[in-house]
Amino acid sequence: MECLKTAFRFGADAVYLGGRMLQLRAEKAAFSDAMLEEAVNYTHGIGKRLYVTLNSFVKNSEIGPLGEYARWLRDTGTDAVIVSDLGALAAVKAAAPGFAVHISTQANCCNYMAARTYYDMGAERVVLARELSIDEIAELRVLTPPDLELEAFVHGAMCMAYSGRCLISSYLNNRSGNRGECTQPCRWNYHLVEQKRPGEFFEVEEGGGYSAVLSSHDLNCISFLDKLCEAGITSFKIEGRMKTLYYVATVTNAYRRRMDNTQTLAELEAELNSVSHRPYSSGFYFGEMKTNHNNDGGYRWDRVFIGVVKGCGRGRVSIEQRNSFAEGDGLEILSPDYFGAGFTARNITDSAGQNVRQASLVQGLYTMDCPYELHEGDILRKRLTERG
Repeated sequence: MECLKTAFRFGADAVYLGGRMLQLRAEKAAFSDAMLEEAVNYTHGIGKRLYVTLNSFVKNSEIGPLGEYARWLRDTGTDAVIVSDLGALAAVKAAAPGFAVHISTQANCCNYMAARTYYDMGAERVVLARELSIDEIAELRVLTPPDLELEAFVHGAMCMAYSGRCLISSYLNNRSGNRGECTQPCRWNYHLVEQKRPGEFFEVEEGGGYSAVLSSHDLNCISFLDKLCEAGITSFKIEGRMKTLYYVATVTNAYRRRMDNTQTLAELEAELNSVSHRPYSSGFYFGEMKTNHNNDGGYRWDRVFIGVVKGCGRGRVSIEQRNSFAEGDGLEILSPDYFGAGFTARNITDSAGQNVRQASLVQGLYTMDCPYELHEGDILRKRLTERG
């Protein structure tokens, strides 16, 4: 719920979330029925839209419950569901007539005939395969009904398998990525072992000594959103599954500001480096994916998430701490209301009102001086190398 509210606060028009079945998120991240009803009411109360993911591949035993769940979601006010399975699409349409259905990127829709077929079956939107180029999207747009909405991923992690249909996790760990349980073995480092030399490992190198040869770069389209619009994309999708509220806030804020043209491209590209990510690429939008072969499977970032604002007044701000900070640290503000603003941590007190030099209790409530009028849900961070 916290991430949902954060996404909307920082500029999202709609949010996808997972409920009690067929969602490709960890079970602990699923919304209960009560939480989902609360989320729908909150979302509609601020004039936004909420979509529920049903994009796992469906087993025989799940078709009946899926229909019942779809009716409940429709009656609860969910704006649409997203599916990747043809049977799921048919089951939802049969059980809940008039309920909007979106087609997941995992359905790997990469041609106009497939898009037309989904449309004829009742789909209102298709999230296109990530392997399409901008030119292919433009051609598909011309050859499909104009009221069929086209959505495309613009930012986030990418799977090394075609449209995410990967079996490595199933094979190595008996946990299927197509059922929301991927252990991401593509991010691991690998070695070669010659049959007659057991125990003798040889590095598999892409260059620079790296050996995460299956690990895909992250997608970053902030520099060419206009080209995607011109090609016919009507909805930009940020991959945010299992991400922190700091990630959701930072990336959503950057893309919102890019769409609204309130900051320079250089500023926003730098902003996207402040969250945990793998090396960025433009994906397949300009043809075959181009990478610079420096992917070690790990993450990089240049800011640390310090805390979430809980209240502000009389020159003081209260935050819920997420990472340690100390008197004299230079802090930056992440907010829809400010860009590039910051201040120095001074006069820090803990929840008991005691002055402290360092805020070290995770999720502890701390208060300090602040020259800005911040609001609940704003975020504070600091540069990795910056101490006062």
